[in-house]
Amino acid sequence: MSAPRFSSLRPVRPAVPGDGPALGELDRATWSTLHAVQPRPQPPYEPFFDDRHRPEDILVAEAVAGGVEVRIAGYLRLARPTPLACNAHVRQIQGLAVAGWARRHGVARALLHAAYAEARRQGAGRLTLRVLGHNSAARALYEAEGFVVEGVLPGEFFLGGRYVDDVLMGRSLTA
Repeated sequence: MSAPRFSSLRPVRPAVPGDGPALGELDRATWSTLHAVQPRPQPPYEPFFDDRHRPEDILVAEAVAGGVEVRIAGYLRLARPTPLACNAHVRQIQGLAVAGWARRHGVARALLHAAYAEARRQGAGRLTLRVLGHNSAARALYEAEGFVVEGVLPGEFFLGGRYVDDVLMGRSLTA
């Protein structure tokens, strides 16, 4: 099956429970040691949504593909990094994926902008994320969006036969 042509991006929306199968498929299709620290998913697949990964934590980007079909082009998981009250002002991006056919069309940037708005709506003043050191494309996007490196855990993960840094990034939502 050939990849659909990207036509137009629709407004980012919150996920609904019915998105689970398509989001799971997208997650598996985009799996790579460039960003994943867990082994490649194998059947039988776990549901995309569970007690820790709820629809209300997911923002979904849809695009018109092939001129007529609306398909999920990407998602972003936005959650509290800890359950601590003293950390309630922070939200963390805990996953971002864009379908191969939808890359380089502003999907990731649209998801990030929607995450800023949603985090602010939730009362957050700060947004953080973790990105693997060798994922230069993601790091460049985050830096262009105002994230700065706030810490590096050298050699935190052993992936694909080599040690990879865990880079901690953050940005203010109040400016």
